Amino acid sequence: MHEDTEACVRAVQAKDARFDGWFFTAVLTTGIYCRPSCPVVPPKPRNMRFYPSAAAAQAAGFRACKRCRPDASPGSPEWSTRADTTARAVRLIADGVVDREGVSGLARRLGYSTRQVERVVAAELGAGPLALARAQRAQTARTLIESSDLPMTEVAWAAGFSSLRSFNATVQAVFALTPTELRRRRSPSTTPVDREAATGGAWHHVALRLPFRAPLLPDSLFGHLVETRVPGVEEWRRGAYRRSLRLPHGPAVVALTPQPDHVAARVWLTDLRDLGSAVARCRALLDLDADPTAVDEHLSHDLSLRPLVAAAPGRRVPRTVDAEELALRVVLGQQVSTAAARRLAARLVADLGEPLTDPDGGLTHVFPSPDAVAALDPATLAMPGSRARTLVGLAGALVSGDVRLGPGEDWTAARGALMAMPGIGPWSVEMLAMRGLGDPDAFPASDLAVRSGLTQLGLAGGAAVAEAQRRWRPWGAYAVQHLWCLSDHAAGRLPDEPGDRETGGADSERLGSGASESEGSAA
Repeated sequence: MHEDTEACVRAVQAKDARFDGWFFTAVLTTGIYCRPSCPVVPPKPRNMRFYPSAAAAQAAGFRACKRCRPDASPGSPEWSTRADTTARAVRLIADGVVDREGVSGLARRLGYSTRQVERVVAAELGAGPLALARAQRAQTARTLIESSDLPMTEVAWAAGFSSLRSFNATVQAVFALTPTELRRRRSPSTTPVDREAATGGAWHHVALRLPFRAPLLPDSLFGHLVETRVPGVEEWRRGAYRRSLRLPHGPAVVALTPQPDHVAARVWLTDLRDLGSAVARCRALLDLDADPTAVDEHLSHDLSLRPLVAAAPGRRVPRTVDAEELALRVVLGQQVSTAAARRLAARLVADLGEPLTDPDGGLTHVFPSPDAVAALDPATLAMPGSRARTLVGLAGALVSGDVRLGPGEDWTAARGALMAMPGIGPWSVEMLAMRGLGDPDAFPASDLAVRSGLTQLGLAGGAAVAEAQRRWRPWGAYAVQHLWCLSDHAAGRLPDEPGDRETGGADSERLGSGASESEGSAA
């Protein structure tokens, strides 16, 4: 969008928050860059320059606006919904791959040479992978500076900087303030990082706000996550969805609470270097970088969906923090109810999960790794033999790399690898594509709740469904959310009480149930 100067100028003059993250406005006369919705008086169009990323604006010598904080705007929805090399690279960089493995590691994951990756990314984003990672490190550093009393040396290390000198220079260049000045300017209400006792070390507690493009309807988003939660790994407590995470440097716990203009996040980390990865995964889980205006406008063109979209604008796709975990849970949920899938997953967690001491709730484990599941004897699992073999076989394929489901994977290749697995059919593949890979057009047509919704809309029959999918493209996964919510089950609403939702009931038994004979159920 940044190349359409007229459209960008109109967005800036209208202070249109819908375009925050789509592009960044640099002002020649002040040397700063802003988000389109910056509250200051818009500059003259001749003094505006537009960049596709904050990193590109920084590389051109502009510093972040202190008023609108463009570095903290929602991410561009383009990189969440595209499946090409650049989008895959952006998702991997957000997950911290460049900080951990360098640009060469990013290139290996994408299957290209380092030079090719640098060329492709720079051509679209105006900055290479190192510059993008530097911008992300700067934002992580700012979060820790403003939300903690940690010594600056620890902040620099946790944010991924190789030296204190590089940390100081980057913060000064990006924000036009020294780290110490940034800390002095923080809000008096900011809660510093707490260090709490944890198994094998200390928890580092960070509180932050996750921005999104309005509108966001939390009911079915959080309702689905709560209704399908795995005991010990996930819970609903005091109005927050809480869960454990397996991150590159250790386990973590997050608590996510929907607010009118943001999602309040509390993160407990065993290693502060994982803060950036934790934030990226929480944003992916809640689909916070989506463009709800574009999605709703497109789906509203369909007369059958128009009333549903008008009644519930801003539906998001409940995704995952770990696609490999979701893959194992999808197999556990084949041919059983949501409640039964929870019980099977809870049993697996109790037997193989990594124990942790929750600093603020009732979580007990991190979900088992594929390595742990792959080592199982299928005969020891309390489920049909074919499904047990599928579960162990899939875990083995994830360990060997025959199936790859990370944030930077090619969606077509992942679908093909999954379909080649015995016991994995179209329902499982589309559920994983929708919730695990983030494909906005994934459509589990055989899902019982989807079929029920289609019938209620008068779209029964293969030809009618295929035509509806064509009309809804490329937002089929969002149409699924409306179809799911045509049934009055608990997953379509937030729990009424702050405590854990009780299980049971016919509707919760049917949630997400697949319809094929070989597979299908809750995830």
